[in-house]
Amino acid sequence: APRAWRLEHINAPLRPGKSSEAFLARRKPELAAIAAARAQSTDAQGWRQRFIWPRIGRISGFFGAQRVYQGKPGAYHGGVDIAGATGEPVRAPADGVVILAASDKPFTLEGHLLMIDHGHGLNSAFLHLSRIDVKPGDHVAQGQRIGAIGSTGRATGPHLHWGMKWNDSRIDPLLVAGPMPQGL
Repeated sequence: APRAWRLEHINAPLRPGKSSEAFLARRKPELAAIAAARAQSTDAQGWRQRFIWPRIGRISGFFGAQRVYQGKPGAYHGGVDIAGATGEPVRAPADGVVILAASDKPFTLEGHLLMIDHGHGLNSAFLHLSRIDVKPGDHVAQGQRIGAIGSTGRATGPHLHWGMKWNDSRIDPLLVAGPMPQGL
């Protein structure tokens, strides 16, 4: 079905240029860890479930929205942002197996990053967490507390970024969880 994509106009310049050597040196092992996690195949069967929202709240960033910096297009948003206060619980949207938990040292951009495999190449990533309550290899149940909202990594304030991938394709979490429940 046709869809209208959001544009977010930012009155600040897009900072062009190359990343510093120091940033690239920090980022390379982080990207390798993310790729290794996504390459894992587990016995998870969460893909069979109707997904729930990991956090109920106001959606502050939509999948596919593009930021435009003083007329210059930036990147598309690869997930859904849910506003919240630091420390509010984040729950597993479906059963799965934890494939990455950056709880000791936050990643440069993602902060405290948690990834769950739901089986058949479908996985969820939860970014900017203030705390992670599970560890790699843990089997998690739908609705189980897995962490807490935060603003670690590159974040302008406390929120949950929920991204999903099916194999190599990003998908909108709204497609698997349905509309955000209201009035809860």
